[in-house]
Amino acid sequence: MSIEIVFLDIGGVMYDDTVYARAWHRALRDAGARFTDAEFDDEYTRARSAQAGSFRRRLTARFLPGGDLPELERLAARYWHYPPSALYDDVIPCLEELHGSHRLGVIANQPGEVRAAMRRDGLDGYFEVWGVSDELGVGKPDPALFELSVKAARVAPDAAVMVGDRLDYDMRPAKRVGMRAIWMLRGEAPDDPTPEQLAETDGAIRGLAELADAVGRLGRTATA
Repeated sequence: MSIEIVFLDIGGVMYDDTVYARAWHRALRDAGARFTDAEFDDEYTRARSAQAGSFRRRLTARFLPGGDLPELERLAARYWHYPPSALYDDVIPCLEELHGSHRLGVIANQPGEVRAAMRRDGLDGYFEVWGVSDELGVGKPDPALFELSVKAARVAPDAAVMVGDRLDYDMRPAKRVGMRAIWMLRGEAPDDPTPEQLAETDGAIRGLAELADAVGRLGRTATA
């Protein structure tokens, strides 16, 4: 079956996820945690390398054991906003290239307000399917978010591709529901993924300039 729709994550794929990391840095400090910037960055790097569960839980356990996670999430939400400068330069050229040949969608753990940022930056018009956790009431890594998004697109799962920066939150649940999965090696991905990690995906890219070719290869494989 050919590839009909490409779903993209938002943080790490279209916007620099440093915004999210800094939001949690500030939230933990607001809640009374004491750590150096280097300690935070080292723990965040270890989380990126492990690709093994919630970063926010890991950071809380490390720097504020017993901390109230819902309260920390509320604090982080104050700072978790994407400025125009956070948009990667390769996003709009990629969307322009894909838009003529594929439908596009979003699957992301984000507050609903992210649509306003994407509208501001001229992105929203490219997407027809919106799998946003805050709007659907289910978040990654729950495969239900992927199932709902594919259902909304009215395609078979193997005609859909997920592009995300997390192995545990994007690649594995997408594959579990039968989607194809292309790993974006920036954002919350490891700096140097292992061969075993890469083997779990249908492809890996380091920028959106590579995405059209990667999707094309999957399409040729699907129809071979």
